[in-house]
Amino acid sequence: MFIVYPSIDLRNGNVVRLRQGDPSQQTVYSEDPVAIARRWLGEGAEWLHVINLDGAFDDATAARANRRALAAIAGAVKINIQFGGGLRSMDDVKAAFDAGANRIVLGTAAAEDPRLVADVLARYGSERVVIGLDSRDGMIVTRGWKQETPISAAELGTRMREMGVVHALYTEVAHDGMMTGPAAELTGALAQLTGLRVIASGGVRNLDDVKEILLYAPRGVAGVILGRSLYEGTLSLRDAIEVAQEQQ
Repeated sequence: MFIVYPSIDLRNGNVVRLRQGDPSQQTVYSEDPVAIARRWLGEGAEWLHVINLDGAFDDATAARANRRALAAIAGAVKINIQFGGGLRSMDDVKAAFDAGANRIVLGTAAAEDPRLVADVLARYGSERVVIGLDSRDGMIVTRGWKQETPISAAELGTRMREMGVVHALYTEVAHDGMMTGPAAELTGALAQLTGLRVIASGGVRNLDDVKEILLYAPRGVAGVILGRSLYEGTLSLRDAIEVAQEQQ
């Protein structure tokens, strides 16, 4: 099943969007994450993609505010939540699930601590884990996209698949928050190379971009993250979900 995920990116408890993951290029869209969650539910969302940006940036104080926002969303809105950002220990993972996440995203941990991935898979199962393959020019970046690695997205994805991972999220950083079009072909190639069910993220501008990503569903592209296009009004969530359902 191809899933459309509206994104709620949290920074100090507010709903924001960054350009290319740069905290200095931030737009605040709402101070009420619960209201935004209700909005996306009302437009037909079955899943939310919630990201703790402060967790990714290692800001512990602000990260706690975002975990409280996660718990508030989960307590107020009956919807599945995929949650990531700064989950680098089993305690972090447990806290996210306890706060109401249905599925968690491990990005930096996948590159730096594969043992943690194995432990999370053993405890919670593969359906509750997504590996974040955040890349710049095809190479994995970690720590809120600030640290480069010598590992390619395809290499890390293949390693994770061999460990039992099923779901992955692929973001080509140069596209994120820019509304310049998605890396659809790269996402499709990654899914085909690794055997993972890959969610596309970054760059979606409009309904045509969603349709382009859907062309790669037969190769293993299993969903799309929608962020700035929804908040700027260049794309209707209801329309995106309808197009995705028509293709299934």
